[in-house]
Amino acid sequence: MAAKLFASGDLHVDRRAEFAETLAYLGDLDAAVEVMRGALEIVPGWGAGWFRLGEYLERAGDLTGAAQAWGQAVAVAPDDPFGAGLRRDLLRDEPLSDSMPPAFVEMLFDQYAPRFEASLLNGLDYQGPALIADGLAINVPAPVARALDLGCGTGLIGPVLRPYCAHLTGVDLSQPMLDEAQAKGLYDHLAKDDIQNLPLEPARYDVIVAADVFNYLGALERIVGWCVASLAPGGVFIFTVESTDRCDVTLRETRRFAHGRGYVQDLMNAAGFGAVDLRDVALRTDRGVEVRGFCVVARAPGGAAPQQRDGEAHLPADA
Repeated sequence: MAAKLFASGDLHVDRRAEFAETLAYLGDLDAAVEVMRGALEIVPGWGAGWFRLGEYLERAGDLTGAAQAWGQAVAVAPDDPFGAGLRRDLLRDEPLSDSMPPAFVEMLFDQYAPRFEASLLNGLDYQGPALIADGLAINVPAPVARALDLGCGTGLIGPVLRPYCAHLTGVDLSQPMLDEAQAKGLYDHLAKDDIQNLPLEPARYDVIVAADVFNYLGALERIVGWCVASLAPGGVFIFTVESTDRCDVTLRETRRFAHGRGYVQDLMNAAGFGAVDLRDVALRTDRGVEVRGFCVVARAPGGAAPQQRDGEAHLPADA
């Protein structure tokens, strides 16, 4: 998929781009920039080329030029499969993107699927399954009817969640990740979808979990509103996020979002959840450094189910 996206559609331009790549590898970034600019004069609507030009300019120390190139990449390819908007936002003093482009997340995990579990469990000391298991053990004393694994990926949480429900659904944006989950034989239903745009359905879930998923969303108003509206009365919602000392949401150099304690707590309160347990935890390691976050366990109101609303207005107005 990545190779297809990177191709310009013009063989002559692709050869120029390969030459620019060689120059950059050899350390001649100025020449790489010049060659790539020449290629883009021929194919100005080539989003991947603008993205690569931005990378060369950033490495050469021209941050303004890099931001401009990444902005052009977004302009010509608004679905932004390379995450150029995120790279631009990290360089410029402007409002951050409030979420990652779904096309970028899909491409990222399509490529990552074959080595995803080995990387997390063997290389990063990933704690997601253990954290979700603890939350379920304390808050779901008996098996329930229906559970949902949001952003299920390869199904790492499947073995943890399966004993707690009669019917298990998984949703993810990446088909290769879903293929890995399907092979485990743990899910009753798997669906390829963007979790930021899920419709509300009449049937409700007794448990919804999202492990290491919301780091790719940023603003959580829509998805939290959808979850509270999709839970059965008294249902349990468990998720993890990376934490920041800031009070809101910040985009890190890793191109993952981190969330402040105040932001998460205020959002859960506004959504109308009852008891909310927000624990400071270690999520994994990254290059030998512990990545801290929150594991949030919340229970849906026990009264009437909330009505569907649009966008951020999903949140109950009387919460």
